[in-house]
Amino acid sequence: MRTVLQLPFVLAAIAALLPAPAALRAADSATIVSPAGASVLERLAAAEVRRYVYVRTGALLPLAPALPAAGDAIVVAAKDNAAVSGLDAGAVDLKPQEFLLKTVKSGDRTILLVAGGDAAGTLYGAYRFAELLGVRFHLHGDTIPDEKIPFALPAAGERARPLFELRGIQPFHDFPEGPDWWSLDGYKAVLAQLPKLGMNFFGLHTYPEGGVGPEPLTWIGLAEDANPDGTVRFSYPARHFTTVNGTWGYNAKPTDAYSFGAAALFTRNDYGPEYMRDRTPWPRSPRDSNELFNDMGAFLREALTFARGLAIKTCLGTELPLTVPTPVKNRLKEQGKDPADPAVVQQLYEGLFTRIARTHPLDYYWFWTHEGWTWSGVGDAEVAATFKDLDAAIAAARNVKAPFTLATCGWVLGPPKDRAQFDKVLPKEMPLSCISRNVGFAFVERGFREIKGRPAWSIPWLEDDPGLTIPQLWVGRMRRDAADSLAYGCTGLMGIHWRTRILAPNVSALAKAAWDQRGWNPDFGKPPAPPAPKPFVEGAEGGNAAAFPGNAIDDTDEDAVYQTVRYDVRAYRLKVPAGACDVTLKFCEPHYKEAGKRVFGVKLQGAQVIEGLDIFAKVGQNKALDLVFKDVKAPGGILAIEFTYEVEYPSIAGIAVASAAGGAPFARKINCGGPAFKDYEADFPPAPADSRPRDLPCADFYADWAAAEFGPGAAEEIGALFASIDGLKGSGESAEHARLPRPATWVDGPGGITPDATPWEEVQKRYTFVKVMEALRPHVRGAGNLERFDYWLNHFRYLRATGKVNCVWARFNAAMAKAKEEKDEAARKKLAAETALPIRVELVAAVADAHLHLLSAVSTMGCIGNVTNWQQHILPRLLEGPGAELEQILGAPLPPEAQPARAYAGPPRLLVPEVRTSVNAGEALNVTAIVLGPAVRELGLFYRPLGRGGFVRQAFSPLGRGVYKAV
Repeated sequence: MRTVLQLPFVLAAIAALLPAPAALRAADSATIVSPAGASVLERLAAAEVRRYVYVRTGALLPLAPALPAAGDAIVVAAKDNAAVSGLDAGAVDLKPQEFLLKTVKSGDRTILLVAGGDAAGTLYGAYRFAELLGVRFHLHGDTIPDEKIPFALPAAGERARPLFELRGIQPFHDFPEGPDWWSLDGYKAVLAQLPKLGMNFFGLHTYPEGGVGPEPLTWIGLAEDANPDGTVRFSYPARHFTTVNGTWGYNAKPTDAYSFGAAALFTRNDYGPEYMRDRTPWPRSPRDSNELFNDMGAFLREALTFARGLAIKTCLGTELPLTVPTPVKNRLKEQGKDPADPAVVQQLYEGLFTRIARTHPLDYYWFWTHEGWTWSGVGDAEVAATFKDLDAAIAAARNVKAPFTLATCGWVLGPPKDRAQFDKVLPKEMPLSCISRNVGFAFVERGFREIKGRPAWSIPWLEDDPGLTIPQLWVGRMRRDAADSLAYGCTGLMGIHWRTRILAPNVSALAKAAWDQRGWNPDFGKPPAPPAPKPFVEGAEGGNAAAFPGNAIDDTDEDAVYQTVRYDVRAYRLKVPAGACDVTLKFCEPHYKEAGKRVFGVKLQGAQVIEGLDIFAKVGQNKALDLVFKDVKAPGGILAIEFTYEVEYPSIAGIAVASAAGGAPFARKINCGGPAFKDYEADFPPAPADSRPRDLPCADFYADWAAAEFGPGAAEEIGALFASIDGLKGSGESAEHARLPRPATWVDGPGGITPDATPWEEVQKRYTFVKVMEALRPHVRGAGNLERFDYWLNHFRYLRATGKVNCVWARFNAAMAKAKEEKDEAARKKLAAETALPIRVELVAAVADAHLHLLSAVSTMGCIGNVTNWQQHILPRLLEGPGAELEQILGAPLPPEAQPARAYAGPPRLLVPEVRTSVNAGEALNVTAIVLGPAVRELGLFYRPLGRGGFVRQAFSPLGRGVYKAV
């Protein structure tokens, strides 16, 4: 029988030959009651209450199976236990996942009841009790305040129920910042934190063949190729990220070639997850491929079994339609089967589902629509193919009696024509879900409002991948997204992410918002109401301008009108005289060179007047297309032109409105996407589709968070500072509206940087908050508070240093461009030496400064992934390629000061990137530590049973470079 155990010891120190500190006092001021017959989770809940009381107060409370005759007590159990009903008759009404914290007086004794509607609810209640003691929880670990408090039972009277049935995370595979680099211990460490955050869902996505995939989370094949134990007899090459496979804009590079001492973070050159060891950049043989899937299956078996033991629902899946790996296709053809035949696709799904059932537990299998559905064409044929694939999968699951529920997900909720179309077709037991659009900057998908009678899961972005190398603060946005998800009737609320610690405020805000939205959600508790009609605002809703000044336009004398367009536009609303008018809509396709790329419709005054308009198919590229609509009624003096999405983005070049026959003379023209031209008005600036502030207030959140993280010394000022740089300005739904500077963006991959021609003297004004943060440091007291403060301070210094790198890079590029323009070789060499080389030295120093702060903050695998991003994605474009070009011009190697240093220049660092807080009975606890700085003579781990005896020292074993391990 599986048992989850609290860690039976306290990690007191991981350091070189530190003396064992004296044991904290024990006290018996209350008894923790875990009644006989309690479930595993209930017993874990009682043990966690005991542990957190100890770490906050130093009191080691006794555990007992029954309420003692006298003395104070903490009773921890689910509602169906007699010990609970005897203390609170109302506890019987608790529903699953709900919990009750209640202080009961009985004579001269005080009893604190921690009761759950089920075992999971009891565990949530135990962690809520820990929060009352001042503990805070995050994905990367716990925050335990430095100052001990006297033991006392808190006065509690709290009954809680989740606002969403499922709450959790969707860590995304593909980059080193994310779960690609989580070890099995890393998975378990994160999973153990989810119940502490009140979360119960963990979902994963699998990229198919093509681009970066296939990934090994999900095996695709026939059932006959899966053994009874889930191992496979036939497979194909697959991979997760390693330093030598070079995906997503990362150059392949051995880690011993890393600069600034970063090589010490890694044990080997081809670093990656353990199951990819010696299988990079790809498995080398069919046997190697099979063993990769077998190892991945065993990995998932252990991780997802651990999750199930903590009442966490798990989910993984693939994209639609199913991409069949080439070796599997070839094998099918050899067997006389057509891989495109729906019957064969069903057989593959049967094999996939059968193998999962034999390999590891799973609660949901979700099907992701393609990322291209967000921005590119989605024709009727593609939608039909998607539904055909889903039909095959549903039939397969039914045939093999799959022990999990099917669901959908994707970058959008459904097809562009109707985002809620899946709800009208798929079985009602299938949950529908999607991540928010525009990498989370857009408001939650409004199509959720149309879903009826089925589970619906909203997945906001805890961070976006264009900014993956920099801090991101989205507490106010998390609150808005949680509030909208609740208002739209969603039953699940999850967050997509890669990193962990740097997202602590965002994760905490989303987790708390899944349970309680009082105090900051102005609509909380109000009955759902249809969206209020928008007040009339003349202009364009949404859209982006595009200009094609070099395109000659046929069939018009007004080329300038058709050379500019507004695309991805939702609507125009114009003031016109009340009555009737004639409307001419002017179109042109200046971008696409084939039919089927852009298809859309138009409504006038709410009536559909155009459907299936494909401008290229109708007239070709760069030709004017005018469609005239006579006698359009506008009784209120308002003309509404709305665009309906079919394939990709609607686009319009111009609008002309004139009085209808018999009406008073009137004419008005708009040059859509362009400036004023002849009698055409310049286009309007776009109005946001949603005029509400993108964020909800967050000052109260940061006040509590700062007090817990940094202590009382400067909590008020730090909380206010974080609130001032959190989120987005106004109704903005894009990165340029962020309050926190964003010197990183997508450059062939996540978190790249680009030259900034703005002088640093001007740019540095955006980083004044860093100096404010620095000035607060003297007011922070306590080792833990200072460590946490310095973590954020170093990240903010790193952010500022990255902004400076971009500015120096632009100056270097300008100097190089000027040197390369010089025709005379000697003059070119002299100019490069006098101008480009000094700036190159300055650039290297700026990059070194950024690394100094980054390496001073690194503490988790996500941040280690950021280091790899710099070394393999950013530096090749920033320093390595341009350095070689400069050397060629100079005709000599660059001097040492113009080359990135190999050694680490920061303060000595000791970090444990994956922190376990619970293990299974009989499971070994693996502790991996990394040392940056001088050579280590000895490294020891000191431990003891919780609160008892002296500490025992265990030596770490070196794994290579700066990495050590103790078991």
